[in-house]
Amino acid sequence: MVEPEFSGMNDRAPAAPDQLVSVYPSAWSVAPGWQPVVNEFFASGTGQKLLEFLRGRLSEGAVIFPPQPLRALELTPPDEVRVVILGQDPYHGRGQAEGLAFSVAPGVALPPSLRNIFKELQRDLGRAPPAFPVPGGSLVRWATKGVLLLNTCLTVEEGRPASHAGRGWEVLTDAIIGQVSSGPQPVVFMLWGAHAQSKRALIDAGRHQVLVANHPSPLSALRPPLPFIGCGHFSQAAQTLKKARDCGDGLKI
Repeated sequence: MVEPEFSGMNDRAPAAPDQLVSVYPSAWSVAPGWQPVVNEFFASGTGQKLLEFLRGRLSEGAVIFPPQPLRALELTPPDEVRVVILGQDPYHGRGQAEGLAFSVAPGVALPPSLRNIFKELQRDLGRAPPAFPVPGGSLVRWATKGVLLLNTCLTVEEGRPASHAGRGWEVLTDAIIGQVSSGPQPVVFMLWGAHAQSKRALIDAGRHQVLVANHPSPLSALRPPLPFIGCGHFSQAAQTLKKARDCGDGLKI
């Protein structure tokens, strides 16, 4: 997408580095600006129940992705957020999830939705897809340049999509969306598909640009009423960010 320049531990044997090995939030690094909302969540009853659930699943031998559930909050501090893209939950195949919505680790085959994202980026802004295998489908560069790639559920079990939905992560990610919405700078929210659009009420549309389209999945990317292919979100966001920067409000993208 958009490159904003736009321009407890369990007792099992050590796990592979591409899966979760710790259920202690202290092992999940986040930028300081996110720490209060993260601390408040994990101190709550909902947060404690979520940690209990994760510990239980690990002790039962479940393989959980990604290894760092809060990675989006580590790479994109709140005061640097200029674009928010919401996903639903991490990829459930080994080696895919890297803690950022829609992103896969370098060298991993591109999922269909990500291929369509790159296709629309090329159509809209003329940007060629990234080189493969590196960076491939990894969107780490976007994350370090102000694009918050946030899934609303932050863990999943291998081969079981949405297996951790409704376990508590949504309370945290709703709070994160709210924090961004109440922040000092205008932000572009890209809401692709019904799930992301269900979070619209958390966003102050009077202060932020909210762009809505179908999900980039091949099942919906070309369908009415709001096809993803042809939505023009990347160029619209680029124009909004350029205008904000030219107005001298401190935007650096």
